[in-house]
Amino acid sequence: MTWLRDVLVDLADDSPQVDLAERTIAAHHRRRRTVVSLLAAGMVVVVALGATAAVRLLPDRRQEAASTGDLPARGVGPLSHAYKTFCEPARGEAPKGCKDGGWRVVTRSGETYHVPDALRSLAPGRTGLRDSPLAISRDGRKIAYYSADEGTFQVRDLASGRKTTAAQKVPKSLLGSVSRLMLSDDGRFVAFSKVPDFKDPALLIDMRGGAVRELPNRWVPIGLSPDGATITLAEYSPRSRLRTISNLWPSSSKGDTTSVILPVDYHFSPLAPDGRTVAVIENLSTAERPCRRGDLALMDTLTGEKRKPTVISGLPADVSQISLRTWLSAEEVTALTMSVRCRPASDVPDDEPAVIDQPYRTMTAYAVNVRTGKARKLATYRAQGFFEIVLPGPPGAL
Repeated sequence: MTWLRDVLVDLADDSPQVDLAERTIAAHHRRRRTVVSLLAAGMVVVVALGATAAVRLLPDRRQEAASTGDLPARGVGPLSHAYKTFCEPARGEAPKGCKDGGWRVVTRSGETYHVPDALRSLAPGRTGLRDSPLAISRDGRKIAYYSADEGTFQVRDLASGRKTTAAQKVPKSLLGSVSRLMLSDDGRFVAFSKVPDFKDPALLIDMRGGAVRELPNRWVPIGLSPDGATITLAEYSPRSRLRTISNLWPSSSKGDTTSVILPVDYHFSPLAPDGRTVAVIENLSTAERPCRRGDLALMDTLTGEKRKPTVISGLPADVSQISLRTWLSAEEVTALTMSVRCRPASDVPDDEPAVIDQPYRTMTAYAVNVRTGKARKLATYRAQGFFEIVLPGPPGAL
């Protein structure tokens, strides 16, 4: 996944907005062997001609069997997760009622709904390069998304149906090919960032007051203080970094920034409940030695100091990929896992065809104790990867 992210950033740096897709196609021919190798190794979600990632999560069989209508105007219970559907998997079937690039939300009680107000993502390799993000508040009672009708971001209270629309328009052409959205616990603030940046900034939007704070792009928003005055960001390319920006308001202020450049590549969790710590797993993968990772550790976001790593126990022996997600308590963080076959790049034939949409695979969520490393199983889903599965609370960073 690190290789893929670097390719996306390189393409963004070298390409004007109007011809990114064309340059992406040319880049595919130069990098095809590496792309195919990493795809076969399960290191990345399938990319459209080597350009962008798309992740699709399906609910378990009980949820999938339920009918899927549009999100009701009001009266919807708290969510367990949301996922994006793409409808032409290389093998197997797409979910019933699939809408290409559309969002579905799943309640804790198992009801599944389409989100028709949310702009659909384009399907890489078939319709284009545009990612439309969605976020869920930590309590599962609100969602944020890019409204196709309003041309900007919108927050929706699921119980009352009340919608709050950002005062500033955001052209959909600026959504990027990989985007991230974070919704504050109370639904007041929305943070948006993406790759490629095209020189336009990331945004922190006060949905109630109307103010907009510009932020550095490429960085994934992984935490926000309750008052919206301090944000924590993580960056993955060209090297893993953490950044904390405080005194964000008024929006004209410079703010106070603390940045930490890390010596190796990490996968980050969202910000922990203490407001200063993240869980990390070192990414040890290479093209010839894929699907390798370090142990779990806690890291101070202001200093980069890492505590003694802890071996994760209780996972199946064949787990090859882990993505750190929602904190369940001060002691437990969610780990999404997949078990896929990993092949070195040299084992992949040059003429092996690239896959546009990966088939659905099993993805399992565990609660991992960050002190002891002990994991307990939470739920199992059918999925194609990690990038666009959304759980309540801030996202992690791969």
